[in-house]
Amino acid sequence: MDSINLNAYAKVNLSLDILAKRPDGYHEVEMIMQQVTLCDEVTITKKPAGISIHTNCYFIPNNAKNIGYKIAQDVLEKHGIKTGVHIEIVKNIPVAAGLAGGSADAAAVIDGLNKLFDLKMTKEEMKKIAVKHGADIPFCIEGGAAVARGIGEELEVIPSLKNVWMVLVKPSIGVSTQEIYRSLVIDDIKRHPDTPLLIEAMHHNNYREIANNMYNVLEEVTSKKYSVIKNIESKMKEYGAIGTMMSGSGPTVFGIFKNYKKANAAYNNLQKKNKDVHLVTTYDGGKHE
Repeated sequence: MDSINLNAYAKVNLSLDILAKRPDGYHEVEMIMQQVTLCDEVTITKKPAGISIHTNCYFIPNNAKNIGYKIAQDVLEKHGIKTGVHIEIVKNIPVAAGLAGGSADAAAVIDGLNKLFDLKMTKEEMKKIAVKHGADIPFCIEGGAAVARGIGEELEVIPSLKNVWMVLVKPSIGVSTQEIYRSLVIDDIKRHPDTPLLIEAMHHNNYREIANNMYNVLEEVTSKKYSVIKNIESKMKEYGAIGTMMSGSGPTVFGIFKNYKKANAAYNNLQKKNKDVHLVTTYDGGKHE
């Protein structure tokens, strides 16, 4: 096999809680993440030597600064592989959107290299390499749904929501994750998500319970800086969303809908004033395959 194609799936947060700030400057988190069907396309091809990378997105680095490049370099060096690779990434997931697009691509690269070179790495072995490059990458390797703790790398796998329709809207703004975390005052957090209740709802595929109780403590910080977030949420509810929330540190907002018909109607309406709108369903990480 000289080439391999993979899909790199986006995630949404169904909850995001910040528990403490650690001495190393990172934040202790507890969050529920769920993959959705929006995905980038990653192709890895063997070549005689060296690593090259290319994306269809002009502001993503096509060099050693790219996270996919870094993770490929790490894997090839670790396994003593002299053969080179070219990595092609077709971006469909919005960038800097709270959807883990870069992490999903990096996870696809390590998974693809594992298969392409028959390295026989377990998921746990891949996660150990991945976490050095980003806290969301281990989740993207695991796939499906999970509770993430620590800095995001400690995963408790839980059942995915099944057949749940969502609409994602990425407003035309860029949000710096570091800036949002810097602006967060933990003692000022007035509400926290009920994580045990949400985990129980995931086990029963109770999307209504999720929609009614999901919460993101970073949303208050981001929405104060960018009023468009609350405006989009208001529109989503107007178009029939039974629950809506910001994913990650933003700015993407997603809504949960009862069925495809309502989700599709909302998708069409939201497209009239927003460029970056996606109609998706939940994805279980391929665990059914």
